[in-house]
Amino acid sequence: MELLSAAYPWLKWLHILALISWMVGLFYLPRLFVYHAESSEPAVHATLTTMQHKLMKVIMTPAMLVTWLSGILLIASIGASGGWIWIKIAIVFALTGFHGVCGKWRKELAAGTSTHTGRFFRMMNEVPTLALIAIVGLVIFKPFS
Repeated sequence: MELLSAAYPWLKWLHILALISWMVGLFYLPRLFVYHAESSEPAVHATLTTMQHKLMKVIMTPAMLVTWLSGILLIASIGASGGWIWIKIAIVFALTGFHGVCGKWRKELAAGTSTHTGRFFRMMNEVPTLALIAIVGLVIFKPFS
């Protein structure tokens, strides 16, 4: 426990960096889906499929895992008190689910079986933004403490 307390600033640093990387991917991937859904060019589809796959596998999923691990270690080092942290954790679970759904959509687009429109993906592109606004507000203002 003492080691975790000593590592707290480093864990917080790692958590913020991983969260930023994950969120950037969650902002960008649905935008790539918009381009994919609205294009009829096979070469564009191939390029976007590669970009989407690499974004998820190389950046987003590792960043999500580091976000979770560092967040769990932060909670272990200082504890979890106040209602705000539980709401934040619930939103992070929802973002994790959104990440999984994005993986499903990516596979459907790659296979040419997606029925979603560019407009649908534009709307889904707002989900991570709303989640981030809520998370940052909870962390800064700590309501329900």
